[in-house]
Amino acid sequence: RNFAIGVAYSKTEVIQVAIFGFVILGEVVGVVVGASIALAAAGVMLLAAPGDTGLIKGLTSKAALLGITSGGVFAISAIGYRAAALALAPDAPIIAAACTLVFAQFTQTLMLGGYLLAREPKIVAAVARAWRVSLLAGFMGALGSGCWFTAMALEPVAHVRTLGLVELLFSYAVSRRIFREAVSTKELIGIALVTAGVFGVTLTR
Repeated sequence: RNFAIGVAYSKTEVIQVAIFGFVILGEVVGVVVGASIALAAAGVMLLAAPGDTGLIKGLTSKAALLGITSGGVFAISAIGYRAAALALAPDAPIIAAACTLVFAQFTQTLMLGGYLLAREPKIVAAVARAWRVSLLAGFMGALGSGCWFTAMALEPVAHVRTLGLVELLFSYAVSRRIFREAVSTKELIGIALVTAGVFGVTLTR
């Protein structure tokens, strides 16, 4: 339950990214976009929240505070990626995004790879042996990151991260269509809020 609360509050990233985008990059979102971001954040938090725990009651819990901090770190990193792309080549967003992505993933690989080599060398060996299995997943993950970085080089991060919540709608459609999973009333309300927020951000462009 604590994990679910932490995850729910980490979804405040879409609100925090709008705040940090204004503070760091001077990017201002309009009233309609701001309201759409708030709706989408409320919806995704509702979807992530455990069914038997109120979000407001858990606001001061350690899990909630860690979740908010996690969302803040994600927001700052996303703003940093956009700032890097704009600093590199504002007139060539695809090239700038690609360069930023390569450097970011290279750094992450060194950090995580170094940590695993020092702490769990057997895991590194196992990953190396299973490279064929993970190649497609790794390629698709890199492709997805490339799309994220390109989008953030083109548009304010608040718009991009909010629109990106559409993945939740896809996942619920798949779970309903393929796995025949039931959707609760709370989840339907969350889906409706996310949908309204995504459409609000899209239609105001």
